[in-house]
Amino acid sequence: MSVAPEFMPRAKYGERMSRHTSWHVGGPAEVFFSPRDRADLAAFVKTVPPQTAIHWIGLGSNLLVRDGGLKGVALATSGALERLERVSETTVYCEAGVACARIAKQCIKWGLGPAEFFAGIPGTLGGALAMNAGAFGGDTWSHVLEVETIDRRGKERTRSPREYEVGYRHVRPPAAGEGFLAAKLTFEHKPGANDAEVRSLLARRKASQPIGEWSCGSVFTNPPGDHAARLIETAGLKGLRIGDASVSSKHANFIINHGAATATDIEQLIRRVQAEVERVHGVRLTPEVRIVGDEMPGPPEAGAPPEAGAPPAEQEG
Repeated sequence: MSVAPEFMPRAKYGERMSRHTSWHVGGPAEVFFSPRDRADLAAFVKTVPPQTAIHWIGLGSNLLVRDGGLKGVALATSGALERLERVSETTVYCEAGVACARIAKQCIKWGLGPAEFFAGIPGTLGGALAMNAGAFGGDTWSHVLEVETIDRRGKERTRSPREYEVGYRHVRPPAAGEGFLAAKLTFEHKPGANDAEVRSLLARRKASQPIGEWSCGSVFTNPPGDHAARLIETAGLKGLRIGDASVSSKHANFIINHGAATATDIEQLIRRVQAEVERVHGVRLTPEVRIVGDEMPGPPEAGAPPEAGAPPAEQEG
């Protein structure tokens, strides 16, 4: 696809998405664009043809981009939508590119809560809004007063939570093609709140999860009345490995890239875990991670000629 001339110097073509995901895997984006600010973002999306896909990217922490890459535009909001301020005694205004950990720390400084759970979400507010992310018993949309969105024509709207269908790790918007710009979040006064609470929660998380390794956080949602990690572990799948990806031996609902895994390795491992858990427990696990993009084309069958215009199979492009 072509980019409007005014944005061409800042657009990246063929940018490897492995540089922008916490799994450190993913093929090239057709176009990768990081807006400078909100006005720049609005001006850019107006120029994207309606038939071109836009993939909103935060910290890439809940995202598996296949090895064949992304068609369309990868639009990175982290670094552009960074406003976080207190607008009333109990209300916080937060833009979509703000890291959730920052929300937790700042709310504690303001004496507002419960906001500590945001420290356990390894992404931005935009991603948390898109999936109703949660941790430590809290979830994002329980605190939403209103959200601000932008559509493909660059039109901004303010929407009420009543316009969304919200559930456990599920959010259905009232209109397709809108991205989150910001939200007003409500909390309660929490006198005496301090950083020790966040440190305690993070210490708990570090003790039970493979923090510091390349992962996406939790891979599967918890089925009703149970935990995905328990089902995976009791199916004997801890340590199961495909290529350089494995089910974490520390927390069974994490998949680790040990350094050289491909997105294909990880996706195959996800499917294998689903199949084994269903075989052993009769429960089909639902991925929490968003899987996008194209699979890497396989090698041609023996004796088959290369596609027209393609280099010989042994030649690297």
